[in-house]
Amino acid sequence: ILIGRLVETPVLKVYDNELLLATVTLAVARPFRNHEGEVDTDFIRCVFWDITAKNITDYCSKGDCIAVRGRLQSRLADLNFEKDGETLKKRITSLEVIGERVVFLSTARHKKDEILNEEFV
Repeated sequence: ILIGRLVETPVLKVYDNELLLATVTLAVARPFRNHEGEVDTDFIRCVFWDITAKNITDYCSKGDCIAVRGRLQSRLADLNFEKDGETLKKRITSLEVIGERVVFLSTARHKKDEILNEEFV
């Protein structure tokens, strides 16, 4: 289970006219302070399918706070790059969360409205 804020507004992708996919990055604050007294943040890629993907793109935007329940999935990819005129290949592993359930906790829009309302009080 992760709780964090959306780094960007989710975008829905449709494959084969039926498969729905949304990929987002979730900013998750660590539950402790580093040696400088600051809270570090991890940026975690989350993938949502079908109705969950539709809901997150319909109801969420950048800055919204959500809770995600899901599972970790690893991927292998070959990365080609050039160094000193020579093409090198490196195999990298990346981790992502396959989101199975999302709970919408707060929206950035409500926070913005609260700030505007405070200014006029």
